Amino acid sequence: MWSNTLLAAACLPVLAQAAVFSLSDLSWTLKNANGSIVVPGSVPSQAHLDLLAAGVIEEPLLGINEYLQRWIVNDSWTYTADLTPYTQALGSNTSETTLLVFYGLDTIANITVAGHPVAWTDNQFRQYVYDVSDLIASPVADDKNLTVVFESAYFYGLNVTSSPNAKTPLGSDYFEYAGFRQYIRKVQSDFGWDWGPAFVPSGIYRPAYLVTLSDAPTYESEPAPNALLASSNGSVFIDQYSLEITKVGQTSVVAPNQNADWLVNVTLAVRSVVASTDPVLVISIPELNVTSAPINLTAIPASTSEPIFVSGTFTVPDSVPERWYPFDLGTPKLYNFTVSLGLSDTARTSFTARSGFRTIELKQLAYTQEDIDTRGITPGDQWHFEVNGKVFYTKGTNIIPFDPFYSRITSDKVRWVLESAVLSGQNMLRVWGGGIYQPSDAATGVYDFYSACDELGILAWSEMIFSDATYPLNDFLLATIDPEVRENVRRVNKHPSNAQWAGGNEIENMVIGMNKSYTNGSHYLDEYNYLFGDFLYNITYEEQCAVAYTDCSTTNGVLTLDPYEIRYANKTPGHIYGNGERYNADASQAFNYSTFMNEFGWEEVLENPEDFAFNSTVVASRDRHPPAGSLIWPNPNAPQGQGQMTMGVEYWLPTPNTTDTNQTFAQWCWSTQVFQSMNMVSEIAFYRRGAGQGENNLGALVWQLNDIWQGVSWSSVEYSGRWKVLNYGMTGIFSPVVIYPFWTPENATLEVLVTSDRWETVNGTAQMTWYDWAGTPLGSTTQAFAVPTLNNSVVYQGEGLDKILPSGQAAEDVWMLLNVTANVNGQTVTNEQYFTPTSLANAKLVDPEIQVGRNADLTFTLSAQGGVAPYTWLDHPAGTVGYFVDATSNKPSNGFYLVPGIDRTVRFKINPVLSTVLAPNPADFVVRSLWNNTHI
Repeated sequence: MWSNTLLAAACLPVLAQAAVFSLSDLSWTLKNANGSIVVPGSVPSQAHLDLLAAGVIEEPLLGINEYLQRWIVNDSWTYTADLTPYTQALGSNTSETTLLVFYGLDTIANITVAGHPVAWTDNQFRQYVYDVSDLIASPVADDKNLTVVFESAYFYGLNVTSSPNAKTPLGSDYFEYAGFRQYIRKVQSDFGWDWGPAFVPSGIYRPAYLVTLSDAPTYESEPAPNALLASSNGSVFIDQYSLEITKVGQTSVVAPNQNADWLVNVTLAVRSVVASTDPVLVISIPELNVTSAPINLTAIPASTSEPIFVSGTFTVPDSVPERWYPFDLGTPKLYNFTVSLGLSDTARTSFTARSGFRTIELKQLAYTQEDIDTRGITPGDQWHFEVNGKVFYTKGTNIIPFDPFYSRITSDKVRWVLESAVLSGQNMLRVWGGGIYQPSDAATGVYDFYSACDELGILAWSEMIFSDATYPLNDFLLATIDPEVRENVRRVNKHPSNAQWAGGNEIENMVIGMNKSYTNGSHYLDEYNYLFGDFLYNITYEEQCAVAYTDCSTTNGVLTLDPYEIRYANKTPGHIYGNGERYNADASQAFNYSTFMNEFGWEEVLENPEDFAFNSTVVASRDRHPPAGSLIWPNPNAPQGQGQMTMGVEYWLPTPNTTDTNQTFAQWCWSTQVFQSMNMVSEIAFYRRGAGQGENNLGALVWQLNDIWQGVSWSSVEYSGRWKVLNYGMTGIFSPVVIYPFWTPENATLEVLVTSDRWETVNGTAQMTWYDWAGTPLGSTTQAFAVPTLNNSVVYQGEGLDKILPSGQAAEDVWMLLNVTANVNGQTVTNEQYFTPTSLANAKLVDPEIQVGRNADLTFTLSAQGGVAPYTWLDHPAGTVGYFVDATSNKPSNGFYLVPGIDRTVRFKINPVLSTVLAPNPADFVVRSLWNNTHI
């Protein structure tokens, strides 16, 4: 699955007859406000990265550099480049029109060209296009430069909130740079969050170009590989485009008819130097041998000041294309679409876009009385997804920004994180609403996200960038939010992986609470309803109708969809509405838990800290749970988060304590990850069981998948790409068919269930075997089962430890191995889980005496010569990125119970693109288990 992705931007011609000129090819300088620092700059980039490249600062993510480099946030930074290479290539042809195209500026920026002021920008999430032809042709005082000055976002925030016209927002704004982020259309976590740093970067962070258009164009015979390059040697710049595929008759409130034909809708935003009174659009799908008739469009004037929007549709018979499915439910089939715009018989431009045919629905209305009576559903509302008309179980995690410095993210790194999700059985990722609108391709967005999701067959729950606060309704903010949302919704329309748009993150329940607790609380509820219930709702559905819009990630659902009315607190006791999230820092209740869950988690510590002590300055400074709430450093609240992790380990695992301090620290780091995995696996199993219960739970999204830096967080994949214990744990519990023991301590009952998320009835066999910690089998039972669609089958029930445990055994002396084997679509599916009747902190473990056979091909055979080794774990050495697979099944495998007489052979699959060490020494792979928490 490895990707040797080349950035599409790097494939752009440096000069295609001056048609598309990358600003990356200009020589840039970066300087601070007083000119005391002047270093080479680059595009795309951010000030921290250019200062790093020049040797002015160290890597920002090392040690305590986040604190030491705060001076960068307080300064203004100017990027300057000489335009002479471009103007020389342009030559004396003054008839050419030059557009300056920025696909992203971070954030408060003043732009000048050849000494002329061009624009002031204040939105990181927008693209900006300017006709600068006349400015380049008439420089002021021989100024031949392109200059972009970035004001400190911190100081801008302080200034704008001090304005008498500024409305005062409320919310849980307790991060490092607090009190003003709602006024800045910028990545919200740039100002700090409870899992990441606060660098507040600035710069030309996405690709930028100079595009020349000619009124005497030449045209390529083949379509351009993307809309940007369609401008090469032409008269039209495709400013934006939307490719939306729905069913005929489908609207925002009318569900798709699965038997209806497909409706392909293409909208182009064009800037043209050639007028056309009768332009036409032709859409073709070469693989299907399908081409539309010429579609007549509205007239296009010769104008480059603002984009002109034209749209055309055509139908494709339902039976012609193969449908796109998430990878675990079918094939994520994609097709190349050729979009051709003709301005006249000879003037035309065309490009290729990739998309797929699917319907994705979010069911939110009330269950019928028949559902309640015949299926035993708890009264309330539905909240689940259907793909191509079929209900499915949503399994996944949440995505945060991949790096504090967007410009250095690569498609290879992102694809590895996405592949890690697929390998662990996930079919949906939630794009968290406090980060970034994820990009579609590298040519315009630095790296590829949505297209990779399309290819890999993983759904993306998309969100607009509003998080954990109320947002003011100042006119200047609404004026920039409108185009921000439109541009991003249009861009994402073509991606079959997109599952829905949510207006923001965790705000709805905040304003419900404000409405109850504040004297003027209804004011905040009303403002929220306007922004998220009307303003964003209307924009989203004006731009598309293929996916649902919801006001918030965590929501109580709707009263009606037509008109759109948010439910808020209008609930009937005992009924279930909307979706939810769960966090519980009480370690004693970690396994005592329902609705669709979109966010839940437990923390774990960074794995490779700079100084090896659990409560060292570096470790504590990177624990942001809870956040500092100010610029106080190190985080004064870190002991609370450190204490929660400590209690989790001490309550449920042997407390790490050996004579080797380095080993003890390593076992602490690893043990927090083991506890995280135990907790998350248990919780996922509980929610999956809910598919067959009254709550009809049909989704579980774990917080979180990826990390933004090397620090304390809830992630399952480290910043470096290393899998944590949880990612292997999810591989097991997100399997299509799982077995799991549900222990209820209040009445000492054990229920073992087999759960299936398949669309067909699944038949198989479950085996439950008791062992003591020496590895002696104490008894085994086998039970055949048949699990209906999206349901469970009980394979064991028992009450009272005296009846559940093997005769004469105590809870601390034994454990149960659970295995399931099932037939799914003609293939054998297996799953393994474990039950310990008491905390592993109390278990009487026996030295496992693990022996390891190491081979040059990175295959390892592990054998327990003594007792059972719970959570046997292999660590690969620094410089390597990859994962371990079972040598027989080729499925990810690590963190398992190693039993005497049952050897395990695993192979390390290295990622050659991200690894810096391509031929690691097998001797450098480390093996550990819970035994090593207390023994050398």
